[in-house]
Amino acid sequence: MTSTSPSTFSRTAATAFAPAVWGTTYVVTTELLPSGHPMFASLMRALPAGLIALAIARTLPRGEWWWRAAVLGVLNMGLFFPLLFLAAERLPGGVAATLGAAQPLVVAALAVGVLHERPSAVKFAWGLAGVAGVGMVVLGPAAGFDLVGVLAGLAGALGMALGVTLTKRWGRPAGVGPTALAGWQLTAGGVFLVPVTFVFEGAPPVIDLPAVAGYLWLGLVGGLLAYVLWFRGIGLLPVTSVAVLGLLSPMVAAALGVLVLGQDLGPVQFAGFALALAAMVAGQLPSGRIIR
Repeated sequence: MTSTSPSTFSRTAATAFAPAVWGTTYVVTTELLPSGHPMFASLMRALPAGLIALAIARTLPRGEWWWRAAVLGVLNMGLFFPLLFLAAERLPGGVAATLGAAQPLVVAALAVGVLHERPSAVKFAWGLAGVAGVGMVVLGPAAGFDLVGVLAGLAGALGMALGVTLTKRWGRPAGVGPTALAGWQLTAGGVFLVPVTFVFEGAPPVIDLPAVAGYLWLGLVGGLLAYVLWFRGIGLLPVTSVAVLGLLSPMVAAALGVLVLGQDLGPVQFAGFALALAAMVAGQLPSGRIIR
């Protein structure tokens, strides 16, 4: 019987902090931030955190890592953040969350082609179970399907899945820590978002004190700290194990909907919680060997 070592457990718990924090984004956005400016929120989540990380790490990319950091930053932040907000605007939150929960399935497929891992029917089955569990929690009878929103949600899940897989594939340069890697990507994603934001939204919104608190939370905790832990986990854990932790985001969002927004959960939602949690736990178990 295979057991999980304390070090693996601590690494998994630290990595899980990232998607758990990302699950607070919906409540923070709706309750604290000015409405109608999702692109500006994406920019504020990425660029300031990236610049702070660069100042802490004092390390810039070298050689091929200039374009690698740019590619990863655009996939993981520059494209993913706006697509996430677009899906959330065009779709009911539950539909958008369920589409995002498909990311572990995409990562499992990419791991075969990009990382040369053996295909695992068990991992794929648990990934499907995780999507089903999230759907049971967040999908309601009023769920609707807007084509643009669905395509944005699927594109966001595909883009971040590819970013996670390439991050695992490329690793980190010798002597470069996760703070520097997070700083490179957050800055690249933020720089990409600067012209996009001003083209689509124009001037920034008026920012009051609650909005300042919201941007600080999204940037420093949901951006800087979360991505440092996320990229550290990608380097230390199997990529499919990391990806399935992303199911925590819609689960935390649903829990906060109950605790903060006064929403209700019924027996189907509780069963969905149990199924998604089982999928996350099963996703941490060892799987197939690497194909050489």
